[in-house]
Amino acid sequence: MTRHGSGRVARRQAGVRRGAVAVLAVGALVLAAGCSSQEGMESTAGQGARSPAGSSTATSSPAASPSASRPAADLPPAKGSVKVVSTLTEGLDSPWGLTALPDGDLLVSSRDKGTITRVDAKSGKKTLLGTVPGVAPAGEGGLLGIAVSPTFGTDHLVYAYFTTASDNRIARMLYNEKGTNPGQLLGAPDTILRGIPKGSIHNGGRIAFGPDHMLYAGTGETGDRGLAQDKKSPAGKILRMTPDGEPLHGNPQADSVVYSYGHRNVQGLAWDNHKQLWASEFGQDTWDELNLIVPGGNYGWPDVEGKAGKAGFRDPVAQWKTSEASPSGIAFAEGSLWMAGLRGERLWRIPLSGTADKEPLAAPQSFLKGKYGRLRTVLAAGGNKLYLVTSETDTRGTPKPGDDKILVLEVR
Repeated sequence: MTRHGSGRVARRQAGVRRGAVAVLAVGALVLAAGCSSQEGMESTAGQGARSPAGSSTATSSPAASPSASRPAADLPPAKGSVKVVSTLTEGLDSPWGLTALPDGDLLVSSRDKGTITRVDAKSGKKTLLGTVPGVAPAGEGGLLGIAVSPTFGTDHLVYAYFTTASDNRIARMLYNEKGTNPGQLLGAPDTILRGIPKGSIHNGGRIAFGPDHMLYAGTGETGDRGLAQDKKSPAGKILRMTPDGEPLHGNPQADSVVYSYGHRNVQGLAWDNHKQLWASEFGQDTWDELNLIVPGGNYGWPDVEGKAGKAGFRDPVAQWKTSEASPSGIAFAEGSLWMAGLRGERLWRIPLSGTADKEPLAAPQSFLKGKYGRLRTVLAAGGNKLYLVTSETDTRGTPKPGDDKILVLEVR
């Protein structure tokens, strides 16, 4: 895997210092997160199950440790509710990533068109920023996750994870907010991380900046199961890096961006109010997963799928049949995690307890089943407000007039 930033090119193989020529290695102990079946489609042949004990922990982790207990006042109610307040905008084509600008407006990516569009948070008006050069949509690949720099006010940078003709990579682009030519508001991509294996399936793609202001990325194993356990490959992993794409202190291995491993296809990343990292993961034919991520954890794929209690692997906190979930994006709000379901066509609520690493406070609850079709991305918008992105125009849905949409929700 190679990375470069700020105009310079730097090639680095995981476990090898600057100057190495290999492109894919990321060697290191890793942490784990989760993923599920092909974009909401069942795959063939199930695997074992996933387990908790024995995951290795690395030196100082940037994320908070799982909390042993929480005051009752911090706990969400066992049962929640969801109200669709409005449709913010519609007519989106294969929307995938969603992120918020400091002023509250949204940016949404189109997987198949390779474009980024700004959506006014009040009126829903859409403004095309531009097309990301080099995006090569195919299968589950294309322009996937997007994120806004934590210092956007000064650097005006937008980050994107996308599939090219040769790999998956992460790049950043200057957004000219004062530009007057719609469709020409993005600068040339500055690639900060390249060489992530690509495939027709399981490209991962979710990116997000954590509470530590570092960039996290969820990847898939591209259908090559062995890559998930290969610590020298960035595939089937959660990666953690600086905004320039460099590894940093606190990763399981100091010279690697690999943060966790044993993932099939990570689709969602979110942090709770205790700064704990959570990830949703496509299972194969049996169990989709919600995992609590710890540095250096092995989440089991392809050796196990779901809760297995097998030494050396970490069990998911919650699991679902693939027909009920095929999870995509996740977000934290009102003491619960909210998980969008593709094949399951519903929004899941997972109330977190004082022993969140063991089990939820109560059984997960589903909402909106079948009402809006496939659900791709959910984004916290402050307080009890969420944005929810539908995914009916991704070639696997059944589009209706107005699809795809961004819905505004009130939750508890």
